[in-house]
Amino acid sequence: MASEIIFVVTKAEESGYCASALGYGIHTQAETVEELRQQVREAVGCYFDDPTESPKIICTIV
Repeated sequence: MASEIIFVVTKAEESGYCASALGYGIHTQAETVEELRQQVREAVGCYFDDPTESPKIICTIV
């Protein structure tokens, strides 16, 4: 189990922001940074079926 997961945040081509996890196939997008943080947490929860396998630290690099 990884204790940390890192997302790289970029500006979307049209509008908003995109986030991609380093080393995992997790990607999400939102209009604002605050919405993106919430989307990232939800995406991590969906990616890891077992909550005990989910990283405890989620870091976003803007």
